[in-house]
Amino acid sequence: MQVNACMMLVMGRDIRDVDQVFKALADGTRRLFLDRLREQDGQTLGELCARLGMARQSATQHLDVLVRAGLVTVVRRGRERRHFLNPAAISEIGERWISAFDRPRLDALSAIRQRAEEHAMTAPVPTYVYVTYIRASSEQVWQALTEADLTARYWGHANVSDWQPGSRWEHRRTDGSDAADAAGRVLEADPPRRLVITFGPPDGDEPPGGHSVVTFLVEEHGGIVRLTVTHENLADATALREISHGWPAVLANLKSLLETGEVLPEAPWEMAPVGRSS
Repeated sequence: MQVNACMMLVMGRDIRDVDQVFKALADGTRRLFLDRLREQDGQTLGELCARLGMARQSATQHLDVLVRAGLVTVVRRGRERRHFLNPAAISEIGERWISAFDRPRLDALSAIRQRAEEHAMTAPVPTYVYVTYIRASSEQVWQALTEADLTARYWGHANVSDWQPGSRWEHRRTDGSDAADAAGRVLEADPPRRLVITFGPPDGDEPPGGHSVVTFLVEEHGGIVRLTVTHENLADATALREISHGWPAVLANLKSLLETGEVLPEAPWEMAPVGRSS
């Protein structure tokens, strides 16, 4: 019995606790929460929701999993609940699964990686925000964002999904091949006001910094909709330059379709950027 009791302990943590850590880390959204707390520790629920473009209910569910796993600690300050990253749980797993193998070489690799990450942390992750005003109702704009046939008309690709939180969406070609050039997951859908999706390669492989996140915010004011598109967690400045040309082109075509019934005579993304010959 004594041997069995010892085997149930892993660096001070019950094996069941370790299972919770692995389960928490298996979800890309929860890893994104940890990344955001690593960048700025001690955030409130509201601050985390604003940075991730996520509903409070969904964020609370993910945070509860992280808290139960011991990866996040909640500290009350007055009426506020602030969330702090607790790396001890991950460190304990590393000690349990790595220390017995090749510690000196892994320590050297870890030191190199840490220096690289510290350097990367000094450079802000690019974020892109675009606002346009459309003479339409919020329901019409929502339909244009989520109906495959409409997205095919103004985007040149059909965005296909059931648009339920957790569902996959695909950016499919309209040449008959049905091949997807991009894909992601629906993080939040609150029709006709707010849609949040991840945006990445169709194979679903997650890049080192996590998938980028796109938020569509639809606000109606007396027959005019203000559509705000926020694209966060971009890989680098090159990605920022690319989508800085792509999003205005796509949204200009969407605006034309809703206001006139027709897309623009030339696909905006095929037009040369200002200052560059065609």
